[in-house]
Amino acid sequence: MRKRVVVTGLGCVSPVGNNVRDTWDALIRGVSGAANITHFDAGRHKTKFAAEVKGFDGAAMFGAREARKMDRYAQFAVCAANEALAQSGFAVNESNRDRVGILIGTGIGGILTLLAEADNLRERGPERVSPFLIPMMIADSAAGILAIRIGARGPNMSLATACATGTNAVGEAAEMIRRGAAEVMIAGAAEAAITGVTMAGMNVMTALSTRNEQPTQASRPFDRNRDGFLMGEGGAIVILEALEHAQARGAKILCEFSGYGTSDDAYHISAPAENGAGAALSMQLALKDAALAPAAIDYINAHGTSTPLNDKSETAAIKTVFGEHAYKLAVSSTKSMTGHLLGASGTLEAVVCAQAIVTGTLPPTINYETPDPLCDLDYVPNQARAAHPKHAMSNSFGFGGHNATLILSRFED
Repeated sequence: MRKRVVVTGLGCVSPVGNNVRDTWDALIRGVSGAANITHFDAGRHKTKFAAEVKGFDGAAMFGAREARKMDRYAQFAVCAANEALAQSGFAVNESNRDRVGILIGTGIGGILTLLAEADNLRERGPERVSPFLIPMMIADSAAGILAIRIGARGPNMSLATACATGTNAVGEAAEMIRRGAAEVMIAGAAEAAITGVTMAGMNVMTALSTRNEQPTQASRPFDRNRDGFLMGEGGAIVILEALEHAQARGAKILCEFSGYGTSDDAYHISAPAENGAGAALSMQLALKDAALAPAAIDYINAHGTSTPLNDKSETAAIKTVFGEHAYKLAVSSTKSMTGHLLGASGTLEAVVCAQAIVTGTLPPTINYETPDPLCDLDYVPNQARAAHPKHAMSNSFGFGGHNATLILSRFED
């Protein structure tokens, strides 16, 4: 029999809080992280706002010398991992280090470093490019840096499935524990891609909202008047353990990892299939993996990007999978507050699902004002809701047609 996997630690850096406590408090209060961009001069851009991480000081956290060797995305990942490990009460040592693995994904990686050094090359010449360019920009740097810092020698890797990255990272990490490759996995994703070029690229694709006069009202998943997503940044990490390992050390178990599914639309590089067939398959596979009937799911943290195509497609997929039960489900999109953290969004939303189970509260979808007849489910509009979900599902879908779904459950021995 495969091993049961539990969650014992959570950590995050988000546009609404630099730890889980502050992030959760903001989400429950319906606070948006959107504001005018400060990372660069957005005056010529169609979209002049984003959901930036605020008040994050890598130099204060890691020391100026170490921070200079870490791209912003890697700093987010290590910070979130430190918080998650602290909550879990687990420490890597000589006796366990070979059974502790790390899987930290990113959709884009160290693009801030790449762009800065490209400018350096043009302005000062090839000999003045930083020797840290390559290790800072590559997608696996966060996982490697964390391993060096804590001494974990188990499986270590990154993955990239665009905006499904964070969900795939947690799911694949759990599979490593299930098959016995590790006893503990530090899993998640991070992203720091609010740059002039990425914002411009998203704008020419018409992916971003352009509500420049109302940035906090821009992300409105499932609302009829949605016009695009809100770019975000941040990182999130969960500590996964084999149940027997967590129990043997007396860990506090937050919830159980019970199901994982992943698929591809095989349809279009950036647009979801209109009927949501690939997304539905991902959800069905997660339910099968968890050995749960659709009616067992109480809450879905939707991908819910606030784009016209995604929200309609995801709603159709939920109806396909859940039938009449779809109308009894609570479905919310916390991207209405955090914005879209791209590759990191899925792990942050897994943290949200864990918090919903632990606290008995469902976060809302804010800015939901005008119902869309094609999006007609219960989206927990505008106000948090007391509930006691036993099984929570989290969906993530990415460019390339990637789909990933997790199911977290209340732990029962």
